[in-house]
Amino acid sequence: MIPEMIEFLGEDVEVLQSGALDGLILEEIEAFTIGKDDYVLVSKLRDGSSVKFAERHILTRLQKCIDKLESQGVDIILFICTGVFPDGFKSNVPILYPQKIIHGVVPNLLDKGKLAVITPDKDQLKQSKEKWEEVVSNVEVVTASPYSKEDELAGAIDILKDSDSSIIVMDCMGYTASMKKRVTEETEKMVILSKTIVARIIGEILNN
Repeated sequence: MIPEMIEFLGEDVEVLQSGALDGLILEEIEAFTIGKDDYVLVSKLRDGSSVKFAERHILTRLQKCIDKLESQGVDIILFICTGVFPDGFKSNVPILYPQKIIHGVVPNLLDKGKLAVITPDKDQLKQSKEKWEEVVSNVEVVTASPYSKEDELAGAIDILKDSDSSIIVMDCMGYTASMKKRVTEETEKMVILSKTIVARIIGEILNN
């Protein structure tokens, strides 16, 4: 994800990374079971495969990531995920959440139009719709994993090109610039890529 973000962050910015799934084997991640009311996250592993798990299982591990990055002297911590996270994390430096950044920008671009959202997995449909209905009045959500070997994006595009939505948000940091280009060209709609809009805004903060 970082290579497509770094150009917007600035030449003198050093990026340090720490992952909540670092050091875990697949069987351990698969044990992070999803219950009826759990918030669902999707992540890509180093071997290119993807996993789905309940957010509650990694909250303690995320705090350890924050502690580690702080000890390494970082100035800002960014969550590389557009999901909703609790506000209980402890940090002596600012923590930035892509979801909050995007929610602050998109409604002002949308005005009174309809929003379309692409999210990775069908188990995220309900939570994604509820998340976006907090800031916009009219939203539809479709799924397409950025990590699948199948062309899931084609199905989403087929739906969205006939949609009356005016803006499409690719609501996962795993979607790429080439995916955005494809969705833009094939739907002929305005498309917002989460990773780059977040990177642009952070670049403004870091390059004062």
